Amino acid sequence: MSNPTFNRSLPVAMGADHAGVEYKDDLKTLLTDLGWQIDDKGTYSADSVDYPDFAHPVAAMVESGQAAAGILVCGSGNGVCMTANKHKGIRAALCWTEDLASLARQHNNANVLCIPARFVTKEVAEKMAEVFLSTPFEGGRHEKRVEKI
Repeated sequence: MSNPTFNRSLPVAMGADHAGVEYKDDLKTLLTDLGWQIDDKGTYSADSVDYPDFAHPVAAMVESGQAAAGILVCGSGNGVCMTANKHKGIRAALCWTEDLASLARQHNNANVLCIPARFVTKEVAEKMAEVFLSTPFEGGRHEKRVEKI
């Protein structure tokens, strides 16, 4: 189960609803500039949409190994997180600080970052994405706990 770091030869799957589309687009630019490939599952406008329509495709890509990790953004982060966690092997983490994003990787081997756009700044979202994608899973005592999920 160990996943020290994410495989940079695979894309990061990204998705958002209307409340998170602006943050998703900003993160997409940032991560592309940092050398990540992005598979953008939408939405592509601020028109009202249903978050599961974008969270399921992102989680499915990570679940199947077609994406290294996923990043989902909605207003509270809860809807996309709940949706993604319905998929076997997905450990989606709702984070609102850099430290939480780091701990989600280190201790929980999270593979999908969920961001609450209405509760964090774009700068915090950017830092969380960078930290999430660069922080390795520690394994060790955390390994057996993650295996129990």
